[in-house]
Amino acid sequence: MTDETILRELEPEAERLLNRHLDSAEEWYPHEQVPWDRAARLASDGFTFGEEPLPQGVRSALLVNLLTEDNLPWYTRTISRMFGGDSAWGAWAQRWTAEEGRHAIVMRDYITVSGLVDPKTLEDGRMAQVSSAIVPEPDSPVDGMCYVAMQELATRISHRNTGTMLNDPVGYNVMMKLSTDENRHHLFYRDLVSKLIELNPSAAIEALKRQVTSFSMPGIGIPGFVEHAKAIAHVGIYDFAIHHEKIIMPLVFRQWAIDKVEGLSSAAEEARDSMFKYIERVGKVARRQVERREASMAAAAAIL
Repeated sequence: MTDETILRELEPEAERLLNRHLDSAEEWYPHEQVPWDRAARLASDGFTFGEEPLPQGVRSALLVNLLTEDNLPWYTRTISRMFGGDSAWGAWAQRWTAEEGRHAIVMRDYITVSGLVDPKTLEDGRMAQVSSAIVPEPDSPVDGMCYVAMQELATRISHRNTGTMLNDPVGYNVMMKLSTDENRHHLFYRDLVSKLIELNPSAAIEALKRQVTSFSMPGIGIPGFVEHAKAIAHVGIYDFAIHHEKIIMPLVFRQWAIDKVEGLSSAAEEARDSMFKYIERVGKVARRQVERREASMAAAAAIL
């Protein structure tokens, strides 16, 4: 079955999910979420940034989350390439782009007036990130649906966890706005993949195997991304264990129930077995990571 045929068969579901999304979407305005009064204090302090008492992992999460949102033009290019056109697919891509654009606006304003990250660092990172145009490029629309279903959930979790660690009610509310939007985006793709599994289970399973085993967040073009990712993992905002327990396991085994799908081709059966073995390995690594973190926290508490 060609990509065009799959998209045509899925278009009624895409239209239904788009309409559901529009009916449930919350309209909000970035300028109403930003604590503008903090700008006066920042000016009186001589515009010093990064001096607020904040764990480095949280500061890294704010930077990575914002710069990831800044790369929107290239995500839109990729999504339009896979799903665009004068159809429900194109309407979804355009609405998604409009909503994601708000995220960068409100994050940058909040971070700047709160003095959390030097805006020069943010701008240098934005220029490097957008100039490189490095984004995930799934090979097909089917792969794209599977990837984004996981990625939007991961982004929702990252935003929410960052908000809870800010120790700032205003920042928490900002990140919850973003997290709620990302959850609606996730639900669109999650349910689209559910329909794909119903219509073409073999194509869905093979794509899921590719995306589960090669998944990476869309921020690898950010300067210092590896170091930031380590800091983010260290404070527990997003790490291997969260990826396994909050994304892979719920989606693959509960939401999509991949282990119960029948009528697969031999290639899809092989792909499913391979994916399950990979998930088992990830689970073992995730458990070791949790054990090490708990031991480290216990040791730190003992010193105190």
